[in-house]
Amino acid sequence: MAITDWPASERPREKLIELGAEALSDAELLAIFLRVGVTGKSAVDLARDLLNQFGSLNGIFAATEHELSQVHGIGTSKYVQLQAIFEMSRRALSEQLQQRDVFKSPQQVRDYLVLKLGGLTREVFLVLFLDTQNQLVATEEMFTGTLTQTSVYPREVVKRALHHNAASVIFAHNHPSGIAQQSQADELLTKQLKQALALVDVRVLDHFIVAGNNTLSFSERGIL
Repeated sequence: MAITDWPASERPREKLIELGAEALSDAELLAIFLRVGVTGKSAVDLARDLLNQFGSLNGIFAATEHELSQVHGIGTSKYVQLQAIFEMSRRALSEQLQQRDVFKSPQQVRDYLVLKLGGLTREVFLVLFLDTQNQLVATEEMFTGTLTQTSVYPREVVKRALHHNAASVIFAHNHPSGIAQQSQADELLTKQLKQALALVDVRVLDHFIVAGNNTLSFSERGIL
């Protein structure tokens, strides 16, 4: 059955107008973006297929053009549009963090990190550089590794902190395994970085592990 044959209250576009975007499921939001389905499948069905294949919205955003094109009804045009939407979302969150104290918007920090790291299949170490007002100055992907390990050099982190005249930093890295749990190596690395940055009077506010849509905060765990 085509979406146009559904009751008006169940159609994603009409539902969004009446109840707001937050009332829609991931599949319904994605269906609005897709606009049309394929033979035998509505846009919502196609959206569900994408979510089942890639696991989540982040998984879809992280997929390559080749991977997405394997799904019937998805081509280069849709890939380009998805990447544009994804990047606009990241930039909007980044702008908000640049305009306010990150301590007053902890969920936005998490949302931003999930958008940056949640769908990656390689391990990336990210540093958020903050000013004296705890506002975001810059975000840099400092190091990239394999699925199992990343080499992080404290000297390079210190150099970038001085370059940005940062008063403090927040670390984040992803676990492509999907498990948001710190390892002994993670704790040791954080300790080494904290000691190195202390020499130039830069504070380490937190270290987040991102695994899909889940995050772990070292600060909240009391292990920073």
